[in-house]
Amino acid sequence: MNDKWDRMERELERLKSDNLFRRMTVFESPQTSQVKVGGQQQHLFSSNSYLDLCCEPKVKEHVRRVLEEYGSGSGGSRLTTGTTSIHAELEDTIAEFKRREAALVFNTGYMANVGILPALAGKGDIIYSDELNHASIIDGCRLSKAELVIYRHNDMADLEKKIKAHPGQKGVIVSDGVFSMDGDIVNLPGLVELANRYGLLSMIDEAHATGVIGDTGRGTEEYYGMEGSVDVLMGTLSKAVGGEGGFVCGSHILIDYLINKARSFIFSTSLSPATMAADTQGIRMIMEQPQRVQKLQENIRYCCAALNSRGIKAESETAIIPVIIGEEGRAMKVMKLLKERGYYISAIRYPTVARGSARLRLALMSSHTREEMDGLADALKECISLAEYE
Repeated sequence: MNDKWDRMERELERLKSDNLFRRMTVFESPQTSQVKVGGQQQHLFSSNSYLDLCCEPKVKEHVRRVLEEYGSGSGGSRLTTGTTSIHAELEDTIAEFKRREAALVFNTGYMANVGILPALAGKGDIIYSDELNHASIIDGCRLSKAELVIYRHNDMADLEKKIKAHPGQKGVIVSDGVFSMDGDIVNLPGLVELANRYGLLSMIDEAHATGVIGDTGRGTEEYYGMEGSVDVLMGTLSKAVGGEGGFVCGSHILIDYLINKARSFIFSTSLSPATMAADTQGIRMIMEQPQRVQKLQENIRYCCAALNSRGIKAESETAIIPVIIGEEGRAMKVMKLLKERGYYISAIRYPTVARGSARLRLALMSSHTREEMDGLADALKECISLAEYE
């Protein structure tokens, strides 16, 4: 009889030989701009905690109070026993922040997308999805049983052509607001105009836009001056907000519908009140301290200029700055060399990005200093050059 583990072992060996094998890194300190890894201090340039709120004292103090009062668990799904006043407070705060009628919290952004999309579109419907959308959107589309139509990245002419090929069919246009690997921003005016003209729902994933773009960090709509234009505004609480969970906001009709139809919401034990408290306080701090957002945006401009001045192509209006390396093995070498110099940056490889487009994905925080960004730029220039000849 064949060994039942043979196939897995062969696949793991293939991944290793192709420089695609992944390992987890254990951090020995809180998630902030400087961390301890393997006993060594590192400047962290790969965290999605863009506003450095994970260890904010005001957030931790609020969580302590709620933990003392409500305990460590929720006890059930949101529709049975797992909703508290703390959960309701968070959803009210999200709706206020995003300027919507109502909001609904999911356990993660991934769970939000795989719950929302199958609820909104099914057999006989169509989902139009940008080719560079996040994996959670892709999986939500697959679960929906709707017909999936992929359009070229941010190409509104291609999107309209494909909509016209399906006249009269209902469905959804879905896109990242800020694309997680390239850091570019959706063409929201074009997408919303097409959705409204052809009677389709518009859905934007704000995971990397919330707290990052727009004058006060309210995201893609604020960036374009189009507040209230998107039908389904989804996002995460685990990035700039500094907590955990996903959310969707919109009209009362939308939220009531998803409460009754989104399976990943209905059949999941809810997050703890303490987690909800951290999220609420994180959003409040963004609303009360827009200077954090402004400092992050200032850092984005400074870091791009620092990299370009050293011959490293960098262009972004968001906290994600990709430095394209190309070959997977070389990207891994650059990452290793950087860590030896005290800079922690993740190499992103296939299948997250296309083969041959491996990259270092720089993620900035509002708390990074100019000295840190200059040091990173110098180290990157050196390490890319060294990896060329190793």
